[in-house]
Amino acid sequence: MNLALASAWIIGLSPCIPATPVAESPLAAPATVDAGQARATLRQGDSGADVLALQRRLATLGYWTGPADGRFGPLTKQAVYAVQKAAGLAHDGIAGPRTWSAIDRGVRPPAYTTAGKRLEVDLRRQLLILAEDGKVRTVFNTSTGNGATYSVGGVVKRAVTPRGTYKVYRQVDGWDKGPLGSLYRPRYFNGGIAVHGYGSVPPYPASHGCVRVSIAAMDWIWASSWLKVGHVVVVH
Repeated sequence: MNLALASAWIIGLSPCIPATPVAESPLAAPATVDAGQARATLRQGDSGADVLALQRRLATLGYWTGPADGRFGPLTKQAVYAVQKAAGLAHDGIAGPRTWSAIDRGVRPPAYTTAGKRLEVDLRRQLLILAEDGKVRTVFNTSTGNGATYSVGGVVKRAVTPRGTYKVYRQVDGWDKGPLGSLYRPRYFNGGIAVHGYGSVPPYPASHGCVRVSIAAMDWIWASSWLKVGHVVVVH
């Protein structure tokens, strides 16, 4: 076991638990949309031109969808979760009339920080935001600590993602096995707490403290210039 991570467990910092590259660019200005245009309700499993239009529109607003391929898969659903959270809507992952209305209005979350290159974790909205000098670049659905108590090594802890400003101090390029499971390509910023990928990222808090994104999203983050060792993570 890595000594830094082992030390974090010994002193009681909450480790996390798992459930169960595209070039970077600044956000483009939202495209003009006819407010009266009818929109098809889209959900996972759908495909075609309407799905492609949805993916492209979400990407224009900064919501990470993975490749725009006209197929409504898990990554598109993650992006729909994110825009629904930003708009204060129910998180069902279906692009229905209210979700389309939010997309057409160009809804996106605000940046929390005003200077520098920051990874922001919005606990209330359950969003992970990449922001630079106060401008939102990319938005992901995330799932953080659920607040429940749990036991590890005979010690009872609470599953929280503590607010604060941190720096990435360690990373593992692959699956990192811990006492609560394995984390994909974790970048640790607070003891055993990391931003990491996993196969299940629900639209609600579900972890033991870590910040989860999809496997594909973590691959994108890893290949990008974001979240390197020494970079700042702001949890608020």
